[in-house]
Amino acid sequence: MRRVILNLAVSLDGFIEGPNGEVDWCIMDDDMDFEAFLASIDTIFYGRISYDAWGNFQPAENESAAEQSMWQAIHAKRKFVFSSQKRPDENASYIDTDIAKEVANIKSQKGKDIWLYGGARLIKTFINLNLIDLYKISVHPIALGSGKPLFENLKARIGLKLTDYKVFKSGVVELTYEPE
Repeated sequence: MRRVILNLAVSLDGFIEGPNGEVDWCIMDDDMDFEAFLASIDTIFYGRISYDAWGNFQPAENESAAEQSMWQAIHAKRKFVFSSQKRPDENASYIDTDIAKEVANIKSQKGKDIWLYGGARLIKTFINLNLIDLYKISVHPIALGSGKPLFENLKARIGLKLTDYKVFKSGVVELTYEPE
């Protein structure tokens, strides 16, 4: 069965965004092999705000070939937007009811794994509904002091088992956990 993978960056002090929504602190090293991750998925789950910001993002023409290629690979994936604000969009399907049932249905279909892209509210919903099968948390060597925390207002404790880790040349540490 397909897995829902939360793969995201977090600051050393636990924030996924700065106080103004900034993510300019995120490091993308070539040794992270993000291309391999993108090849392992065929579906992306977005919240509406994240989808509006990144779901159809186009890099500037003067961006590197690697950046252009990354966004092309992202946009080739099937996209689902979890939002009560449905709107016509040829690039995404909208889900606004019974999230757990819809996720189970999507997971049961043939295909590759699913990337839970975010944003923060959708991630919290998935955490509280126990819908995440794999946590890939890349801890970046920066303390932001404030912003949007990854784990906030949990309904219950979440037991996680470390299954892998990688250290990249920038000092980013990717921790992979499965729920216990």
